[in-house]
Amino acid sequence: MINLLDLDREAITTLIADKPYRGNQVFQWLYQKRIDDIARMSNLPKELRERIASQAVIAYPSVARHQVASDTTEKFAYRLADGQIIESVLIPEEDHWTICISSQVGCAMGCRFCCTAQLGFRRNLTPGEILAQVFMPMRRYPERLFRNIVVMGMGEPLLNYANVVQAVRILSDEQGPDISTRRITISTCGIIPRLGSLWGDTRAGLAVSLNAAMDAKRTALMPINAKYPLPQLIQALRDYPLPPRRRITIEYVLLGGVNDGPADAKALVKILHGVRCKVNLIPFNPWPGAPFTAPEPEAVLAFQAYLKARDFSVLIRRERGRDIQAACGQLAGGASDGMG
Repeated sequence: MINLLDLDREAITTLIADKPYRGNQVFQWLYQKRIDDIARMSNLPKELRERIASQAVIAYPSVARHQVASDTTEKFAYRLADGQIIESVLIPEEDHWTICISSQVGCAMGCRFCCTAQLGFRRNLTPGEILAQVFMPMRRYPERLFRNIVVMGMGEPLLNYANVVQAVRILSDEQGPDISTRRITISTCGIIPRLGSLWGDTRAGLAVSLNAAMDAKRTALMPINAKYPLPQLIQALRDYPLPPRRRITIEYVLLGGVNDGPADAKALVKILHGVRCKVNLIPFNPWPGAPFTAPEPEAVLAFQAYLKARDFSVLIRRERGRDIQAACGQLAGGASDGMG
């Protein structure tokens, strides 16, 4: 059976090729009204609803676990049709919410500071499994304003490129959710071959997990750097075709005594020369068995001050949901708390 959530507008229209004008109606039921039952598509003839239902379903994952942190951050563990578990996080902001979603079950990148890496790679998520992480909170909390979507959860989005691109296109479709691509950010550890087409395919924001400005140190922290070395990655970012007011977000996880010193800050300023970017500093969020510790608060502030003094836009990312293992780098599909 086809999951309708895996289909974009063109594919839905193809599914009912003899009545193509109905494709937009089906698309709107799915992605504007976010229904989960084909029988509820009340402006479609009963015969057509039955025909679609004989070929397809609207399949959402189930909620395996829901946790609320002391700071009101929420973490959902979703059980997929094959039993795999993924995690997604709802982050409260002043007047809206951000949804952090996963793109893979597990991850193959092996970054030493990331809990998801402990799982290894299991499989890619389908477009529908990616989209469900956005629509399920919207259905559950219709009163909330969900404004930003960040593909920063489990997995490397650019290694599930086609499905992530399709999900972004559906999210931004004017006939569907109509979420501005300015509100969608895709985070990558630096899969260089995909960077050349990402902007043209999505118009989404780009965040790059850098975490070290020295090649050998980055390779020690992030094995992918051996395949796509730092100098090549930085050149790809300089060449990235952003419009004038957009910036690449550089994500830098500060690890206590590892990459948080004055020499590291100096190297970061040097290597980012010519890259139109802003920098997010992320103090390491420990997880059970992690080989690193959080940086000293003084080191974080000194690192920020060094970059600011050299005209960088720098934000220290506030810790969110750490007490439920929902902070950056802590998602593990429930493995860290006895699930999955």
